[in-house]
Order: sequence, then C-alpha cells, then structure tokens
Amino acid sequence: MPSEKDIASLTKQEASKELERLARALTQANQDYHAKDAPSMSDAQYDTLKRRNTAIEIRFPALKRRDSVSNQIGAPATGGFAKVVHAERMMSLSNAFSREDVVGFLENVRKYLNLDARAELLITSEPKIDGLSLSLRYEHGLLVQAATRGDGETGENVTENARTIKDIPLQIENAPDVLEIRGEVYMTHSDFFALNQRQSDAGEKPFANPRNAAAGSLRQLDAAITKSRPLNFFAYAWGALSAPLAQSQTLAIQKLKQFGFSTNPLFSTAGNIDELMDQYRNLEALRATLAYDIDGVVYKVDDLGYQARLGFRSTTPRWAIAHKFPAEIAYTYLEDIEIQVGRTGALSPVARLKPVNVGGVVVANATLHNEDYIAGLDAKGQQIRQGRDIRIGDWVEIYRAGDVIPKIRDVDISKRPTNSQPYIFPQTCPECGSDALREEGDSVRRCTGGLICPAQAVEKLKHFVSRSAFDIDGLGNKQIEMFFHDPDLPIKEPSDIFTLEARDKNNTPKLANRSGWGKTSAQNLFTAIEAKRKISLNRLIFALGIRHVGDSSARLLAKHFSTWDAFEKTLTSASINEGKEWEELLSIDGVGGVMAHALVTSFHQKATRASIDRLITHLTVETVLKLAGPVSALAKKTLVFTGTLQFMSRAEAKAKAESLGAKVTGTVSPRTDLVIAGPGAGSKATKAAKLGIKILTEDEWLELAGVSS
Repeated sequence: MPSEKDIASLTKQEASKELERLARALTQANQDYHAKDAPSMSDAQYDTLKRRNTAIEIRFPALKRRDSVSNQIGAPATGGFAKVVHAERMMSLSNAFSREDVVGFLENVRKYLNLDARAELLITSEPKIDGLSLSLRYEHGLLVQAATRGDGETGENVTENARTIKDIPLQIENAPDVLEIRGEVYMTHSDFFALNQRQSDAGEKPFANPRNAAAGSLRQLDAAITKSRPLNFFAYAWGALSAPLAQSQTLAIQKLKQFGFSTNPLFSTAGNIDELMDQYRNLEALRATLAYDIDGVVYKVDDLGYQARLGFRSTTPRWAIAHKFPAEIAYTYLEDIEIQVGRTGALSPVARLKPVNVGGVVVANATLHNEDYIAGLDAKGQQIRQGRDIRIGDWVEIYRAGDVIPKIRDVDISKRPTNSQPYIFPQTCPECGSDALREEGDSVRRCTGGLICPAQAVEKLKHFVSRSAFDIDGLGNKQIEMFFHDPDLPIKEPSDIFTLEARDKNNTPKLANRSGWGKTSAQNLFTAIEAKRKISLNRLIFALGIRHVGDSSARLLAKHFSTWDAFEKTLTSASINEGKEWEELLSIDGVGGVMAHALVTSFHQKATRASIDRLITHLTVETVLKLAGPVSALAKKTLVFTGTLQFMSRAEAKAKAESLGAKVTGTVSPRTDLVIAGPGAGSKATKAAKLGIKILTEDEWLELAGVSS
C-alpha cells in the first residue's frame, strides 16, 4: 500500500489525475472478475489500488468521482441472460487486513449502538468462500427465481441453471411465503482439477481457478452444461422476507439448515477480539486442508436487532466485515519432490503440493530452486530458514508475488513426521541416466548427456519455436512433443522443422490424414514454417538456446555483430580467455565472461555446431542496421520496473525501453539509472531511494518513453 507521505504529497491536480487512473483500472478489474469470470489482477493488487483510491478520496472528498469504485458493487450484468432487479440490494463487504482493523470495526459498532465496553456483543465468524454470489427467491416454498449479484441492484436470471445444483432445494417445507436465500456457488478442488482435465482432453481452455470454473459453469446459456458441472452451494444470508427467520444470525443459520440448505460447519461465535483472532488463525491454518477455496473470515454482529439498527453505508453493511487472509501466502502439504531437466541440462527440483489457493491462483506446484535451497543453504553456503531443510511430507509456506512462479519459503517443523528423512538430490539425470555434475561456483547440477538426453532435446526445440524466438504459428509445445516422438515425421533438431513439408510429400500417411490434423491445418503449418525462413539475427541467436543468452543479450549481440557471418566467424575463431575475438566479446556492453564462455563453448561442440550449420542452410538471416548514436534520452540507461503497471504489461514496458536503447534489469544496484515504480512497489523502490536513484511514476515513464496514456 502506498505510504501516507506519498498520498499527502499529492497536489489537487495530481490527485484528480490519480483518481481518474484508479477509476479506470478498478472498474475494468471489477468487470473482468464479476462479469467476464476472468480476473485481470490478483486480490492483493486490487485491494492495494482500492485502499489507495479510498485514501485519496478521504484527503480530497470534493474530487470523488461518480465512477469511483467506492460507489460500485460487482459489475453490471451482461447481455446473455435476462435481468433481475433484486428486491433488496446484494451488498459487498468492507475489508479488514489486520487485528487493528477488526478492533476498529468492533469499536465503531459499539459507538454506533452506544454500547459501553462491558455490554455483551456477540460476533459470528465463518469462512469467506471464494465463489460466485447467488440469490434464490422462494414463494410459498417453491424456487421461482435465481439471480447473480451483478452490480448489487440488477443481476442475471440463472434460474434454470441453479435448479441443477444438488445443494439447492427446489421446494422448502414450512418456509415464509417470501424467502430470499443468499449464498455462494463454489467448486471443490478435486472437481476443479477433474473438470480442467476434461477441458484439456477436449482441446478446450482450462479454468484458472475454482472460482472462475464455478462462475463460468453457472453462467452457461445451456443449462445442460451447468448440470454436467460439479457445483456446490453454501447458504449464509437472506434478502427479502415475508416473516423474520430468527432473532440472531446464529439461529437464522440453523433455520436455513432446517430448510435443507448446506451451511458451513465452521460457523462459530465469539464474545471478544481475542476469540475472534483465535478463530481467524484457526481457519487460516485449516485453509490448506479444506476441499474448497476461502480467502478470509467474515465477521457479523449476531443480534439481528443490532444489525437492523446499524443498517448500511452506500455499498456495505455496518454490521459485517471480511477479514482477508494474506493474499499471497498459504500453508499446504508437500506431497513429493520431482526433478525436471531443462533445455540447458539443469536439474530443477519442483515441489508437488496439495493444491491451495494463493492470491487467486490454485497452486499445485512450486519451485525449489536447487539442491542448496532444499538443504537450507543460500548460494554462499550460509543458512537460510535457520538451516531448516525441506522434506517430502512437510507442511510448507507457499508465497507468490504477482505473476512470479510460486515458491516454498519456509517449513513448519512442528508438523514434521517423526520418520521424516532428508531429501537426497540425484547425482544422475532422471531422463537419460547420464552423470549430473555441478561445476565449481554453480548452484545448479546439470546433465552431461547433451543431445542424447531427450529432455534437453525437446526443451531446446520448444525454446526454438517460443514467442521471442521463431514463433511459428501452429507449432507450439504440444506439437513439438508430438513431432519429436513421431516415427514417420520426426523433428529431432531445428533444421528438421524446415524439411517437414518436403518429407511429408514422400511420407505415408500424410500429416493431413492424421488424427487432429486436416488438409487445411497441415498446409497452414507448412505456410507458417515457410514464412520463418527469413529471420532477424537477434531472434536466431536467442532461438539457439545457448546458456546465459536471453532475449536482451541476443539483441545486444545482434546490434554489435550486425550479420550472422560476423557473429559466426568470431565465435568459431574465439578461444576462451585469450585472443582478439575473446576480447571483442568482452568489449560488448552487457556481455561478461560467463556469457562469453557459454557462447564460445557452444560453437566449439561438434554435435551442436553441426546442428547449427544444418539449420543455417535453410535460413535467410536479416542484417541489423547499426545506428549512429543514441536515439532517445533512455539510450544506454539501466532501468528497473517494480510494482504494478496499469497501462502496459511488464513485458511491453521492457520491450519499449529496449527499443529506445535502454537496458532493463530485475535488480536495483548502484549501476541502475532509473526505477519505474507502480502501485505496490516494495523493496526495490526502498533500495533505490536509499541509493539516491531517481524514481519515476508510470505516468512519468510513459512521458519519457513518448507513449500516450
């Protein structure tokens, strides 16, 4: 969350511009989450922006916009269903993120009701289900209408779909003449993974998480599809009533259960803040073991008379609040450690986890970095996690930040089984059985099998056709796997791609006659391959998959050598640590000894070099025009992006900076010239401030880069 100083320093004009930006970003996020079932930002990012918006509105109340997220609940209903106007608005909940926030909620309730500290005030707590809100209207005991929340006032009529959900009774005995039940439609983890497997088998796009799967399933125009999906429903509230249900929240929930609804068994009641915090910590600890996703705990004033007196703000009730879990952290069970072999031969340990929701994404796998990290050591051999190693069967803390791959941060030793054994890192490649060696100074153990290792060969081919490399339409990871193992039309190395059409003409059966292919799709692939025979030098260098040579490095090399002939000649003639060619490599800004060593070594490997030579015979490599000098104020500057960018993705921002002659890195150092900090910027911005490095807002960066926002 931005600091108070940051908001306090805003001028009125800056605040107005910032509120406009936040209104656009948050409104779009609401639309993506509630109407499209396709979240575009994590809960943590959304909450950070929303809190910033609220803080600015508090400081500049006259600037509050009509389209402010403070005035919104959910998103407008879409056009696929008939509209339903709710008899009583379906409100959202205000959020708490700390014990202090919950204390403030309780104090505000007592103050509003004029209760002193000694008066009893019971508060209920229950898991906050991460699903889709649904309102069910019963008249004379019969289900007559089901509607999504929509924008709180108007939702979508999904009655026929709701009738297919097993937890929703179609008829209720002894119910009031009018009864609106409200709750959450959700999907369990096991059902979610089974559904995604069916989606993949059918060639359909898998869902990102159970919430998306549940929402997408409920909002099908064909009720038969909804019926085929494993949806569940927890009832936890009500709307319009012709007669009261009870005098307290607790008794009302019991009444819903008597009506035949599923209610959450973890519902409980507390009499003070300490009891509430105990219940919060208990549910947080149980989170990884539950069959469904929760993202916090909901607290409600138990006395319904008090609830009626407290009433509502514009979009939220005064008598309830959601205490959110840390959105990027969760504990779960480590089921296994598997070793994956990458295209450079690196043996990478991957944690197989009991699935858990971390920041809106269901995580079943996490990186374990390398064997030192598993053993509780850093790259210098110093202890991390106080020396706690990671073992199969441990309860581990998972964290993720933004789109970063989930990682295991710590271990709960208190839950470690007594028969637990340290993990022994393999000394041989699990794919080909070759020795796996670890060079001095390297944190990674690598397979020595090279081209005889199928994992490396396949991964090198996948890298070759990746987006920043040859990017051949219709030839992705799935197709590479298929062709690699194909006995008739194999692709074992990059040059095989460009002989595929010629080989297909002399082959039986033809590609067009195989399962999953047709005449059109086969010809489209051949056409796409033909279009890539002409390739830019930087893409070719990157596509070769040489260790330590990434996209940015490939661009640097291409700019320096300009032609493939010059690049190939230098590397062929170069000797490691000596000679003019070696010195030329080291003279390139951004190329160090490690990268130079990898380049020269690669071109001196007989099998690798022969494969490259076979590839080049099929290609026309474009010449890079050398520029006379700097083309912008960013030329030769080193930039770091941190926080959440609103107007372009991190990848687009990086590409734009590099096109202007800048170098983009992921680490702030004394050599950094500029840091571009968006909302949520953390340690990188702090370090930059300490080093005296200039920090730009995203708007300032866009202006400097000549991009219109």
